[in-house]
Amino acid sequence: MMPRQLKRLKLHGFNNLTKTLSFNIYDICYSGSREQERAYIEYIDEAYNSARLTQILTDVAEIIGANILNIAHQDYDPQGASVTILISEEEVAAGKIPNTQSPGPLPDAVVAHLDKSHLTVHTYPESHPENGISTFRVDIDVSTCGRVSPLKALNYLIHSFESDIVTLDYRVRGFTRDVRGRKHFIDHHISSIQNYLSADTKRRYQMIDANIYQENIFHTKMMNRSFRLDDHLFCVDEKDLPAKEARRIQRLLRREMAEIFYGRNLARNLEF
Repeated sequence: MMPRQLKRLKLHGFNNLTKTLSFNIYDICYSGSREQERAYIEYIDEAYNSARLTQILTDVAEIIGANILNIAHQDYDPQGASVTILISEEEVAAGKIPNTQSPGPLPDAVVAHLDKSHLTVHTYPESHPENGISTFRVDIDVSTCGRVSPLKALNYLIHSFESDIVTLDYRVRGFTRDVRGRKHFIDHHISSIQNYLSADTKRRYQMIDANIYQENIFHTKMMNRSFRLDDHLFCVDEKDLPAKEARRIQRLLRREMAEIFYGRNLARNLEF
């Protein structure tokens, strides 16, 4: 059962609902040697170091209108980085981003507005021990308290990374009371995370939903529809590969993407 459209609530005190957007972003690459594998991991580690991630989360705070209280960041050895930003609530002002079921801004249209809690990002570069596949994963959490949903940061974040696979989870927890004492376990209408994605994102990705409306839990998985081998090669171009080798690498990459998307290891003899 989907939640009905809610009228503007007159609350008793502060809005205590916690809205959390969590998602994983994956970039998959093929590197043909140990040297190329190390070079890819070094490249991705530098491209998404703690300074770059801090800037991305700072932009998110601007998009949702939060006040930044504290920033903690760390680059790890041999690779990976983390950033945590504590944010505080800001009064919802007229003309800022509304709490409606519609896409948020893209990276070139950063505007303002929102509420409270924290933003975190962690990166995980890794590689297969034998077949040359390397996977870069980014975990991001945007958690807020108040009236506005962190879903407004979705489009900016998806466009800020090279995203082959995206797994999204959105949950509203707790309750808030209106002036009559009645509990409200959600304060806005949502039927799918997809409704917050821009049109170009919807065209670009194959998407699957798994929503539990009665628990205010929403889940969407996304996989890039198009596949160009050159987009997944590092230090080599498809034109320089023998046709048989190009087909072999393409099978490896598409299997890796399918296994991440479906969340399970697939049969070895499965064709792509």
